[in-house]
Amino acid sequence: MGENRDYITRYETDGTVNISTEVVCAIAALAANEVEGVCGLSQNRSAEIAELLGYKSLSQGVRLTAQDDAYSIDCNVVIEQGHKIPEVAAAVQAAVASAIESTTGIQVAAVNVNICSIAAPKKNG
Repeated sequence: MGENRDYITRYETDGTVNISTEVVCAIAALAANEVEGVCGLSQNRSAEIAELLGYKSLSQGVRLTAQDDAYSIDCNVVIEQGHKIPEVAAAVQAAVASAIESTTGIQVAAVNVNICSIAAPKKNG
């Protein structure tokens, strides 16, 4: 269907809906970044190289894995210093699951939050 992308197919009464897994990951990344205490998502080496080559992906730091009729999401999070990790992680889990399920209708089995780094808050001035 596309340029080497994986799609999640939903069968509706009027036909099928194909949602790119990259779109689902982008929704998760946007939701995670909106949580207070999250500085961003940690990208892997291949994403860093792609960015150097001029490619930008909203889904960096997120991985989607199929589990029967549902999906598991892994988010690699950079947290801001001074925030409680369990509280931020729980908020990320809730925000990501809610965003994916309400936007796509895809069932989320689990949201795994990996705290990959901690960042000092930016100084004003």
